[in-house]
Amino acid sequence: MSTAAGSAMAADRAYPARPILAVSTAVVRNGNVLVAQRARAPGAGLYSLPGGLVEVGETLAEAAARELMEEVGVLASPIGLCGARDIIARDADGRIERHFVVLTYAAHWESGEGLRSDEATDVRWVTLAGARALPTTDGLIATLEAAIALAAR
Repeated sequence: MSTAAGSAMAADRAYPARPILAVSTAVVRNGNVLVAQRARAPGAGLYSLPGGLVEVGETLAEAAARELMEEVGVLASPIGLCGARDIIARDADGRIERHFVVLTYAAHWESGEGLRSDEATDVRWVTLAGARALPTTDGLIATLEAAIALAAR
């Protein structure tokens, strides 16, 4: 992404004119799932799934795979959608400060163990029970359950 495009996208995140489309990826490997601790707000310190914004001209699956590699260095093959979430934050005056629509893909792991980055302060493979023991973003456990079920088919 060009620097100008990246700056424009970042500026559009606050008080957007419309919802912003994003993706995340629930990578499944031998019954474990990859989770990452968010380094930045919103949700800094909480465990969630690697992901980010969909770029113009890329499919949802392409965006999910790209964001996964960029954020934590893992290669995986998306197999299908396993969740959708609206993230809407209002400011003190009640105005919409942030509005993301996040579609989550379940994916089969191909390579990479997961690396920390400026977006992920911790990356780990966990069982569903292990994920339940972590501080997580809203809806993460249900999404992981759906991803594990889809990956098992």
